[in-house]
Formats: sequence, C-alpha cells, structure tokens
Amino acid sequence: MIHPTAVIETGAQIDPSAEIGPFCYISNQAKIGANCRLLARVTILGNTTIGEGNVIFPNACLGGGPQDHGNEFQEGARLIIGDRNVIRENVTMHAGTPKGQTSINGEEPEKLITRVGSDGMFMVNSHIAHDCVVGNNVIMTNNAVIGGHVRLGDGVILGGNSAVHQFVRIGRKAMIGGMTGIGRDVIPFGMVTGDRGYLRGLNQVGMKRGGYDEHTIKSVVRAYMYIFKSKEDTFEQRLEKAQQKFADNSIVMEQIQFIHEAMHSRRQVLVAE
Repeated sequence: MIHPTAVIETGAQIDPSAEIGPFCYISNQAKIGANCRLLARVTILGNTTIGEGNVIFPNACLGGGPQDHGNEFQEGARLIIGDRNVIRENVTMHAGTPKGQTSINGEEPEKLITRVGSDGMFMVNSHIAHDCVVGNNVIMTNNAVIGGHVRLGDGVILGGNSAVHQFVRIGRKAMIGGMTGIGRDVIPFGMVTGDRGYLRGLNQVGMKRGGYDEHTIKSVVRAYMYIFKSKEDTFEQRLEKAQQKFADNSIVMEQIQFIHEAMHSRRQVLVAE
C-alpha cells in the first residue's frame, strides 16, 4: 500500500490500511489513520496527526511551520486533522505557535496546536493558518484562506477567493460569499458578501437543512431584523430585549451569546449594511 517512490521517515506511524501514493513524503512524527489515501506528491511535515478515511490530493502540504515570523520552527508544534476529510490539490495547513488559539469567555486556549475537524472539504489552494480551530462539515472553496487564530464553526462555507482576517470567529452554518474579505466576527447562520464583507442576511437554507421548522426560522428572521436593522434604542438595548422576547428560540439565543462574546473579542461582531 506504500508506493516504492514514497519517502517515509523512520518513526512515522501509518495504519496498514492506508495508501501512500508515489513521491509522497511523511515525517518521522506523523501519524496517519486507517483507510487514508495520499494520492501522490503529498507532503506531511512535523508532528501531524491525520485521522481515518481522509483523501489527500497531489501537492497538498500539511503540518508545515507557521508563517509567523520567529515561530516557524517551534518544538512541539502540531497539526491535528479529524476523519473523512477531502483535501484537494495544493492545500496548506500549518502547525500552531506558542501564542495559542483564540480564547472564548476566558477559557485557557490550546497552544502550539492547529485543529481541523471531520467531514470537511478543502478545495484547491485553500489555506488554514497557525492556531486555527476548524469545525466539522466545513467547506472551504478554491483559494479560500484563513489567517492565524481563526475559528470556524461547524458547517461553515467559505466561497472561492474569500479571506478571513486573523483572530476572527465565524459561527456555525455561516455562509461567506466568493471574493469576500472578513475582518470581524460573523454570527451563526449569518450570510456575508462584498469585497469588504457585510452581513446581508441569514442562511435560511442552512436552517432548513438543519431540521428547523418554518416557525423557528421566521422567528430567527424577526430577531435578526430587530437586532441589526431596527433604529430603536441602542444595539446593546436591542440585544437585551431580544434575549427576553425570543428566549424560546435556540438559534436566536446562540446568536446573542455569540454577539456578547464578540463584543469582548479583538474583532467585534460584523454588522449589517
């Protein structure tokens, strides 16, 4: 299952069911799980752990040192990838730094680790920088890139050629349009477009696919319009009133919690145009 032209350093741990194609390179600290397929010319660097059932296409480079000046070669830096991901041509994912991941609500963030979840698709030339946390079922379309310390929630979709600034958080099931730059946190189920992205509405299709009923979705839309579009009161006052009015709607409560966290983050929350 290992092509004779592949270079496997002594110490690499490769499950017997994994397939290693021609001209791949695997470092001595790498761990590759069951039923993984490295098709050809895949480079696995450093202390990189790859779960089960991943398919990695030619010229992907995973686990390299971060593009963070002074931290390119840190002892103990790691990249951890989950299961059943499709990682296409020329994708890059970098290991962590001592600076660590973005903290939420004062939690102690992991340091030296970049984490990528399961069941994602990372299309041609997409890039995950150091200290990122990427959830499950994430899609990064061709040339989508995220800077250091970014967090992507489960089910996030990044359109082609989109770019996410370092330290930004994007809530679950948010959808980012192609050619969009993201400089602030994006609420769960938010939809963002524009060269410098603005919140344009909600990912109602994502809610339907997630099994939410029509009444719940309409309630989320009403809450969104009130919080982001109303001219009444201040933004903070509208948040407080929405928390009381829509207390029975789990998505609205999730969005409000996310906004409260974002108000104390580096990037704040992205607003509607």
